[in-house]
Amino acid sequence: MLIAIAVVAVAAVFVFPRVFGGSGEAIEAGQPVNIVIPEGATGDVIAQTLVENHVVEDAGEYYAAVKKLGAEMQLKPGEYRFETLQDPISVVKQLVAGPNVEGVKLTVPEGKTVAQTARIVEEVYGIPADDFIAQAKASNYVADFAFLSEAADDSLEGFLFPKTYTFQGTPTADQIIRAMLGQFQVDVLDALDFNAGLASIKARFGVELTAYQLLDLASIVEREGLHAEQRSHVASVFLNRLAGKGDFAGRPYLQSDATLMYVTGGEVTANDIQTIDSPYNSYKNAGLPPTPICSPSAEAISATLDPTDSNDLYFFITQDEEFFSETYDDHQKSWE
Repeated sequence: MLIAIAVVAVAAVFVFPRVFGGSGEAIEAGQPVNIVIPEGATGDVIAQTLVENHVVEDAGEYYAAVKKLGAEMQLKPGEYRFETLQDPISVVKQLVAGPNVEGVKLTVPEGKTVAQTARIVEEVYGIPADDFIAQAKASNYVADFAFLSEAADDSLEGFLFPKTYTFQGTPTADQIIRAMLGQFQVDVLDALDFNAGLASIKARFGVELTAYQLLDLASIVEREGLHAEQRSHVASVFLNRLAGKGDFAGRPYLQSDATLMYVTGGEVTANDIQTIDSPYNSYKNAGLPPTPICSPSAEAISATLDPTDSNDLYFFITQDEEFFSETYDDHQKSWE
């Protein structure tokens, strides 16, 4: 996949601001450095990645090299090994040629929690799952990824973007987490119009959500639906419940088994619904859970941003069929 390099002077991100920093310290030339260019990265993301890792000293010199080589539509994503303060022309030539680092692939499917992701990382790279989880909890990633500023308790739940990644040798937990957060920026924040979606939800359903709350809801939609069109309909059901429509007037409970499964780690029983005292028990607590319950796909987030127009309050979904209903009586008939 080729990357079109859009030269953007100011990246306008109104929901989750992106923050780039510079240390200003003296950098020794010729030091090896590995970087990852995310799939779908825009020109300013590539330039900032190179500058932040001191591969090039100035973004302007990099853009000039791209223009000189006519490489605007030829840059490729992947992992690269460069040197600090490298000649910009040679950097662009390598980006045109493609990744020069081969490594082991890490595939994280949609709908996984931080803990489940940690176990996948352990299987692939041997990094203990507990160490990965500790790294996710201990580090202040918001300093480099400002979109985490809304996250409850600095939780990375929902932000470790599901995709296939390639790392040379054995990466650190920190390197993996940073790659996943960077991909969230590219595949979610840069690709989807949160402002328009949130405004539409408020106008159509009377429910006002923040971007983080939208991600929270999308994580539930990810677990409850099976495909994009169905997930849009599921999103509308939950929004109707949050709006207190029909049977849910005065009681905006999501009543989602998926939120309880985040606690139980498996199937949910009627006894669990009645007895589990947790903010993730959406049968006993109104509104959304404190954090997302998994990392949703871009498809699920997009479906939640653009929910189906419906008055439905119930759904019943299996691998073979689906039923959406406005009343509980009709809902009961759907699975009797």
